[in-house]
Amino acid sequence: MSPDAVNIHGTAIVIGTKGILFTGPSGSGKSMLAFSCIASARRQGAFAALVADDRVLISRHGSQLLASRPETIAGLIELRGSGIAAVESLPAAALDLAVEVISLPESERLPLENERFSIPRIGELPLLRIWQGTPDPLAILAALAPGFHGEMPF
Repeated sequence: MSPDAVNIHGTAIVIGTKGILFTGPSGSGKSMLAFSCIASARRQGAFAALVADDRVLISRHGSQLLASRPETIAGLIELRGSGIAAVESLPAAALDLAVEVISLPESERLPLENERFSIPRIGELPLLRIWQGTPDPLAILAALAPGFHGEMPF
């Protein structure tokens, strides 16, 4: 781990060329939503891979935030209630977006515009909120995240 890296409890993936960091409380569904995005993108012929699940190491390289993983969890994702699955993974990826996993009853109906996810001492990412029970999180990303539609093969 780089001395300047921050350990975030979350899940980081890559869809096409876009890096996504899923955040939220323990048990909120970060891993399952990230896994659903990976599976959906692959079914549609797009590149998709896991960077890290549970522990994501975030560092700054120039103007870009970079996610990496501890080698002990390389290629492993916990699918709560089902077990640990092995998936294609990358050791590191640039991040473009943070997704906060929310439960609807406790959440605002419409989030603030231009929300940001702050990583202390490192920087910020644009933030999008996705309901933990959404049936197609990749479609939500394509509809709401600037620049993501061109990455999606639909």
